[in-house]
Amino acid sequence: MTDTDCELIAKLGKVLAHQKYSPVVVGNYCCYARAFLDYLVRRDMPVTTVTPPQVEQYLRHAIWSFRKRHGRPPGPHWHSIPRSGIHALLRLAQGQWPPALEVIGPDATLRQAICLAYETWLRDERGLATASIDALMWEARHFLAWQLDRGGAASLIELSVRDIDLYMDTRTPGLRRKSLKDVAERLRSVLRYMYRTGHVPTNLAPHVIAPLLYAYEGVPSTLERSQIVAVLEATKNDISPMGLRDYAMLQLLATYGLRSGEIRNLLLEDIDWRAESLRVHHSKTRACSYLPLMAPVGEALLDYLRQGRPKSDRREVFIRSRAPYRPLRNIYSEIRRRLSAAGVQPPGKCGPHVFRHARAVELLRASVPQKVIGDLLGHRSTESTIPYLKLATEDLRAIALDVPGSEVLL
Repeated sequence: MTDTDCELIAKLGKVLAHQKYSPVVVGNYCCYARAFLDYLVRRDMPVTTVTPPQVEQYLRHAIWSFRKRHGRPPGPHWHSIPRSGIHALLRLAQGQWPPALEVIGPDATLRQAICLAYETWLRDERGLATASIDALMWEARHFLAWQLDRGGAASLIELSVRDIDLYMDTRTPGLRRKSLKDVAERLRSVLRYMYRTGHVPTNLAPHVIAPLLYAYEGVPSTLERSQIVAVLEATKNDISPMGLRDYAMLQLLATYGLRSGEIRNLLLEDIDWRAESLRVHHSKTRACSYLPLMAPVGEALLDYLRQGRPKSDRREVFIRSRAPYRPLRNIYSEIRRRLSAAGVQPPGKCGPHVFRHARAVELLRASVPQKVIGDLLGHRSTESTIPYLKLATEDLRAIALDVPGSEVLL
């Protein structure tokens, strides 16, 4: 290796140590990064110009070398450690990894221009939440890539109902009615924008056919109080840093019925210990609510902050339990794992939202006004709370009317 490469490896070790990686992981990452640099030197390839295909080529070479040296192939997940070390090295050498996709050709340039302008319009003019923008942008990129690959830039001027039907046919396999309706709504948004900006001559949005869904036709998944208690007890017995973190998140879910995004975005300054209050940033409405910090929630948060949360400069309350210590991106897998460990299997979906549904039902059964429930859950209107009424089946039976002539005939 050259002196520059040695300096790069030393810098990599310092960066990883600063990110709180364990000394063993730092050593492994640096070892694999050093072997990758040796490979590049032998092939006269500068590290600053490495591309993803070249990394994959090296990993195939590393597997071949492992087989030759040990007389057997490595384990199925062996490549994950070398790849992580190499990616950390390339982020340091190139500033960004993986690199941004290179825009080549007029079609790709047109697609990128439309998508950038569409994203700006969604964010600045429509004021949509980040999650909504991400979903709409995925559909826009996918549709434009599909159409431009078929006929180029000229095909947008000639875009027809038949093209829309063909695209929807490609998206249909494997999707349920609700998902297919979501695809149709996102595609309509893209088509309306393209017509508004003159990229297509006709507004084809009304011609996007979607399944007909009836209001409140489905029954959301929920949990009984006994199931919630079982999950909380099973998680409380896990006193590892991950267990303390998950228990605190479950307490927030079970007590307030928060959305997963509201838990992920909870900041340290949102907890007012003196006033015993909790500030919640509602991810959909972008409003804030101040809730009383209940004792079980406060104790769970305190245990996690004192004994489970890694030392980090991040202001988010809940972060990864392993380096690099970044905020949690998705708590769905953690909640599902805790439900499974407690032997709880709700019907339908088994993510964080089942606790939200359960909390709404508990409040309904306690005769809490619907408006108050909506305020707690961060709903913009009372209509958003109506679907939860379907879950209080026992309460609905109590007010059901007898149907004349419903006696069983013998």
